[in-house]
Amino acid sequence: MATASYVGDWRPHRPRGPIGAHFKSPGPKYMLPGSTGFRIHDARKYRNPAFSFGTRHATFTNDCSPGPGYLVPANITNKGTDGTPKYSLYGRHKGIAPFKNPGPGTYSPEKSGRSAQYSAPSYSLSGRTKGHKSDISPGPAAYKLFPMMGSRIVSGSSAPSYSMTGRATVGSFHEDLRKTPGPGTYRVIAPWVYKNRGPLYSMTGRNMLPSDATRKPGPGAHSPEKVYVTRRHAPKYSFGIPHSEYIAPLIVDPGH
Repeated sequence: MATASYVGDWRPHRPRGPIGAHFKSPGPKYMLPGSTGFRIHDARKYRNPAFSFGTRHATFTNDCSPGPGYLVPANITNKGTDGTPKYSLYGRHKGIAPFKNPGPGTYSPEKSGRSAQYSAPSYSLSGRTKGHKSDISPGPAAYKLFPMMGSRIVSGSSAPSYSMTGRATVGSFHEDLRKTPGPGTYRVIAPWVYKNRGPLYSMTGRNMLPSDATRKPGPGAHSPEKVYVTRRHAPKYSFGIPHSEYIAPLIVDPGH
């Protein structure tokens, strides 16, 4: 037998994952439109104009224009109206006033002041007018720092606070003893929540071996005599022609 020659380091091997050639496709089952004719033509290709040798049917003669059946006014020529004056008994409306845009003399740039040009500082000996009273800006006393004493300190931790007054009995458990919590109000917390947890032991015996509920294959489920990956096997011959599984089947009639 002739040994097969390969190029480079490539050798036949199993694919790492599913590829498109492993899936069977319908092949040339779908019939593409042809390149001839005018009605059913392939849209991807250029279509030439189609001509016919037959005569036009009589149905096309029904689509006719109105012709000179409508009356054209006498003052209308091939270039428009003839320009004769027209009169009416209605009053004439007032003309639309044109939009009045401001001209160059409307503006006074010399009166713009400091907002449009540089000017020297000006001083006055009179008192401030009442208009400056509306400019109320916050002074140094408008801001207030958070207190650093007491139980309500924002920027740091506060020390415990004590009071010298007695506790009021109105609305408290001193007035009604039924408002006091009993022994069953508090839930006992397990010790290993806030302490180290030691090992736990039990006095009962185990009745079954620890295992899971998954089903395992038995000795008869395997067939080691059919495995040829780990050992050599004799060559096999057949009387047929080796076909590739990737070749599409021959379809004679595309309609089926």
